[in-house]
Amino acid sequence: MRILITGATGLIGTELVALLLQNGVEVHYLTTSKKKIIKEDKYHGFFWNPAQGIIDENSLLGVDVIIHLAGASIAKRWTSAYKQEIIESRIASSNTLYKALKENPNQVKQIISASGTAIYPDSATALYDELSIANQDNFLSNVVVKWEESINKFKQLDIKVCKLRTGIVLSKNGGALQEMLKPIQFGLGAAFGNGQQITSWIHIHDLAAMYFFAAKNQWEGIYNAVSPSPISNENLTKALAKQLHKALFLPNIPRFVMRLMLGEMHELLFTNKNISAQKALDNGFQFQFPTIEKALGNIIA
Repeated sequence: MRILITGATGLIGTELVALLLQNGVEVHYLTTSKKKIIKEDKYHGFFWNPAQGIIDENSLLGVDVIIHLAGASIAKRWTSAYKQEIIESRIASSNTLYKALKENPNQVKQIISASGTAIYPDSATALYDELSIANQDNFLSNVVVKWEESINKFKQLDIKVCKLRTGIVLSKNGGALQEMLKPIQFGLGAAFGNGQQITSWIHIHDLAAMYFFAAKNQWEGIYNAVSPSPISNENLTKALAKQLHKALFLPNIPRFVMRLMLGEMHELLFTNKNISAQKALDNGFQFQFPTIEKALGNIIA
């Protein structure tokens, strides 16, 4: 099997590439930096510039599956200009891939795209599966809607489309978890708001494994890429403190404080979504780190 990856040098992409190479899968990857192009036997980089619609068509040679992870990070302050970049980076990259596939002979059978759980509305009572009505009128939800629409059109090329709606990714190499750990390490940890908002998360090893599993089994449609054990913000904060052997003594942090510090991006800390992983389980996927205790035990050694 040969897989083409966009976003291969990011947090998730790096983990996924390592997993694929360990399993004998040939990897082609697209990069916007010519300095990051490596040419090895089973690992081959190609240049692209989605903003200008430029792509090296040779990247498609012999490729069976595309895994599409590219997109500007949402973990930066959302200025008006950066919000536009978040949207355009996802749409432009999808459009560039679509045009290349449409105009060049290829054997691509499936595209698996990253997507987000932001599409589900905040709720203190709902349990969201992939059939849930998914519409929430805020910035991130609108990003996901446009993102998924840009991927759906690959069906017109008779290519299977799979979208993994991903929760908070826990990793020792960066991302949200490292930011959560910093105040706790300095004895300044506290839950946000009332602490009852539900966090749907996934260990980065399980996320990479789910992408590989989706490719091997030709998954089609939407799958929630979250662990089967969502957790409240308060209990997550306690679990982090316990793993670090730190005490929690500060009161919960009010929402307005984080709004002042982070602007609109503070919404990421107060999202409240209980999301089901049952569809992935029913289709044969097994989590290596299904509980927060196992995940943190692996990440925080």
